Amino acid sequence: MKVALVGINAKYIHPNLAIRLLKKNTAYPTDILEFTIKDEIDSIYNKIIGYDVIAFSCYIWNIEIIKMLIKKIENKIIVLGGPEVSYNAKYYLDMGVRYVIKNEGEEAFDMLLSYLDNKCNLNDIPNLYHKDGFTYDKLVDLDKIKMAYDLLDDVENKIVYLETSRGCPYKCAYCMASLDNKLRFFNINEIKETILVLNQKGARIFKFLDRTFNANKKNFIDLIDFIIKNHKEDNSFQFEITGDLLSDEIIDYINTNAPRNLFRFEIGIQSTNVEANLAVGRIQNNEKLFSNINRIQSKGIIDLHLDLIAGLPYEDYNSFINTFNEVVALRPLELQLGFLKLLCGTRLFDEKDSYGYIYQNHAPYEIIKNNYLSEEDIKNIHICEDAFEKYYNNSIYRRSIQIILDNIDNPFMFFHNLGVYNIDKATKRLEDSFKALDDYLKYININNYKTIHKSLIIDYLSYFNLKPKAWWDERVDSKTKKQKLRKIFEAYITPYTLEDLFKYSMLVDLGYQCILAIYKENEKNIIIIGEN
Repeated sequence: MKVALVGINAKYIHPNLAIRLLKKNTAYPTDILEFTIKDEIDSIYNKIIGYDVIAFSCYIWNIEIIKMLIKKIENKIIVLGGPEVSYNAKYYLDMGVRYVIKNEGEEAFDMLLSYLDNKCNLNDIPNLYHKDGFTYDKLVDLDKIKMAYDLLDDVENKIVYLETSRGCPYKCAYCMASLDNKLRFFNINEIKETILVLNQKGARIFKFLDRTFNANKKNFIDLIDFIIKNHKEDNSFQFEITGDLLSDEIIDYINTNAPRNLFRFEIGIQSTNVEANLAVGRIQNNEKLFSNINRIQSKGIIDLHLDLIAGLPYEDYNSFINTFNEVVALRPLELQLGFLKLLCGTRLFDEKDSYGYIYQNHAPYEIIKNNYLSEEDIKNIHICEDAFEKYYNNSIYRRSIQIILDNIDNPFMFFHNLGVYNIDKATKRLEDSFKALDDYLKYININNYKTIHKSLIIDYLSYFNLKPKAWWDERVDSKTKKQKLRKIFEAYITPYTLEDLFKYSMLVDLGYQCILAIYKENEKNIIIIGEN
């Protein structure tokens, strides 16, 4: 019996931990086959079709590909597992899938292989859907699970996913994690040992899968302290946390003792509308949350990623604009503006008709409209989201975007209108995107344009290691450039020869100031010359 554990990952750098846990916790020989969602269907099919048992790890980002593969595969035992199929098993069984494992699968998968080997009874297997029904629910004993981190390869070039707990103490009505409210923890000392071993193997980026990493305050503080004392210089540790549970003491401890960028906190604000939050079971202390976020931001030590969800009950267009503007005012490093997804099994999915939800009938099941947001409203939020993702969440523009935010009153409408203005102007070429933003700023006659324009040029020049193509109007011909460079060389002490300036520099004459960008071999330097 040849068994394949198949992971179709969002990207090459995202290895699948689930299939490694299944391999580690079965006595039967299995092969791990990993692909990405960009791989050709036929290529994946040709590599998996030689197996007798083909087990797919199913998520919202790969399920449509897996459906296509299921339709192609004949006379094989197909097993599905993962959050995407745990609460919609009948649909997949009707497609010809033989077995669907609900939720945790370490024990169930091993016993299923034993059943296929005629060594146990089908109804003894926990968490299993089959053509005649469902067996029974059972949570895995985490103390008995064998960790599978030793099966990770090429960790230096991939994100390493870790678990310290399973389950979630919260009951957010839109979230699959809310369906497992029994919070359980792995042995924290084993996690520490794992981090040390993986660090020795060259792992750089660690991302914890815990739905609320700081639910257990003792473990959270213990592991934070351990990481600070044992990290390597290029490490990054990423956690999903509940922001209003953080204490001032732990924030101050990290800000005082951790190096910059060692920690990345992901905090789901989702909405600042109290009625919307209560409707989906979120009890959030916005005042405490915002205070903690400001405290985190104050030292610039912790990278902060915030999340919003458009489409929650009772949040209409104006309310969402208010939510967005309140959160943008916090100036997080990144802000993801997401759209509600109606996931089978969640409470909100069951209540969808009460709120008038219309949504996609395929993954990712995203909202099209509801009683509070029209299709036009959703379209407008998407326009804002596209422009915001392009400019705010892109570090290339970071200096300039901060100045822009200082000079506008309504960030949502700014990015929405920018998106409308840029729809035919911004291409994939970076110089076009910069010029499109600069043109828009002139079009709206933004306050302090001169300062922002200069900042955009500096951001653009700072991105490159070789002289880039100019997009601004302030051009200097070759003769004038040489004259100005000669004057700069005579007036200022620089580490460069005049020949260096002629050969390696790019000069932008703004009239009141000059920007001198020097790209010499592996050296880059941006110098501002003249009065402010």
